Amino acid sequence: MKLTGCGTALVTPFHPDGSLDEPALTSLVHTQVDAGVSILIPCGTTGEASTLTETETTRVIELTIAAAAGRVPVFAGCTHNATAQAVLNAQRLARIPGLTGILTANPYYNRPSQEGQFQHFRAIAHAIDLPVILYNIPGRTATNLLPETALRLAEIPNITAIKESSGVMGQITELLTHAPAHFSVLAGDDALALPVIALGGNGLISVASNAIPGPMSQMIAAAALTGTPEAWSTARALNARYFALMQAHFAEPSPAPIKAVLALLGLCSETLRLPMVPVTPTLRSKLQSLLQELKLLPQ
Repeated sequence: MKLTGCGTALVTPFHPDGSLDEPALTSLVHTQVDAGVSILIPCGTTGEASTLTETETTRVIELTIAAAAGRVPVFAGCTHNATAQAVLNAQRLARIPGLTGILTANPYYNRPSQEGQFQHFRAIAHAIDLPVILYNIPGRTATNLLPETALRLAEIPNITAIKESSGVMGQITELLTHAPAHFSVLAGDDALALPVIALGGNGLISVASNAIPGPMSQMIAAAALTGTPEAWSTARALNARYFALMQAHFAEPSPAPIKAVLALLGLCSETLRLPMVPVTPTLRSKLQSLLQELKLLPQ
């Protein structure tokens, strides 16, 4: 499976009392697919996976699969810092009918060596028959997956892609320079999507696309899938138009800003689960102004 295009790291909508808002999640998935998003990622960082119970995690994934209805692949977040537990979690998720694969991040807190990370990811991949997307996000995990280790892992048949969120362009360039043809390198930061694609990346897993799935999908399709000079002009114009909003989604800890945006758009409540808290009034006002400038607010 060669993954390309714009994927969405889905938020998990909650009711004001903190329970799952199943209708809002289903509606969000339909909106994503109808707007051209090509991959869905429930229960990742943006989905507040660490605050979900096992039952809730399964339910969110099942709802996402049902709403997607086979139109796009669904990769569920599946991260743990204990390898044995990560393996058990992956095996449990792999039994969910219709799940395409899993996305699994660096083992957090332990700060393993490169060899430790290699063995961790290899154990997860060997435990299931589904495709695996690696997720390198040292800003969250305090552990960086270096290119040479990612390339070793790319030799494992069902490790098919990496979401690269290190933000280190030299490192990402090194990975892209040596990545095998079957292995997808997906940008993990909205603001770096076009630079990564220009260097040979295959797409993006986005936070912004929760709110603006159409423009983000169009931007990535123009750059990664079309790639003509005219298409790149379109991609750069879309990037320039929405760049301030992309950046504002990380002005305070994510996913609080994107949930504030979705609430302003009337798509779900702003409710988060502790230890995440809503954005400050100052940022909410800024987000509202950006949405007004972009003519995105409901009339």
